[in-house]
Amino acid sequence: MAADPSFTVIGHRGARGHAPENTLLAIDTGIRLGSHMVEIDVQLHSGELIVIHDLRVDRTTNGHGRVDALSLAQLRALDAGQGQRIPTLGEVLDLVEGRVPVNIELKTGAGTAEAVAAHLRGLLEANATPEQFLVSSFHLPELYEFRQLLPQVPIGVLLCGVPLDWAACAAELQAECVNLSDEFVDERLIADIKNQGRRVYVYTVNEPEDMHRLRAMGVDGVFTDYPDRALKLIAQ
Repeated sequence: MAADPSFTVIGHRGARGHAPENTLLAIDTGIRLGSHMVEIDVQLHSGELIVIHDLRVDRTTNGHGRVDALSLAQLRALDAGQGQRIPTLGEVLDLVEGRVPVNIELKTGAGTAEAVAAHLRGLLEANATPEQFLVSSFHLPELYEFRQLLPQVPIGVLLCGVPLDWAACAAELQAECVNLSDEFVDERLIADIKNQGRRVYVYTVNEPEDMHRLRAMGVDGVFTDYPDRALKLIAQ
């Protein structure tokens, strides 16, 4: 997984502070702003991998209802902001064209890992390299399945809390990194992750003072809606 050696700036859902989240516009904006990596969320719907965070469409589109209650055609017809549509994983990766690594978060179970693995396997058989991708999830069984299906692609464990066994799950999954919620940053957890030789990324960090504090704590990077703010901090 390619990353800046000092502090990795990951565009959260593209660059959702500048453009509608998880859209092609947001992802391209994140790259143009200089993100070292961009992050997206994927769900499996009717055999297609679509890029959307919520299980409902209400917050991020002009539609209403659960994602799984709408047809693929209905989802694709929605306005996700500024005339953008809900993209597919394939459309996102075609847009990125290997310019930066893409963190693909598995938002749903029940076959999402298998579908993502199949899609990435096809790209690897063409001309892509494993380091162009990072697959992460809170759904650790799904992440484990992905690891079994495509072990050459790095994975990241997502945590929203401090486990009793610290970062043991990351060791069990052989994860490249652990992505922590900014609400649950714990120095002992960071130390455990780093002692295992894994990277620590924190989400979602938008204020420069928080970026500075986390960098001083030894984290390896942040997910941010404003990649330009983090890059300015690095430059200073």
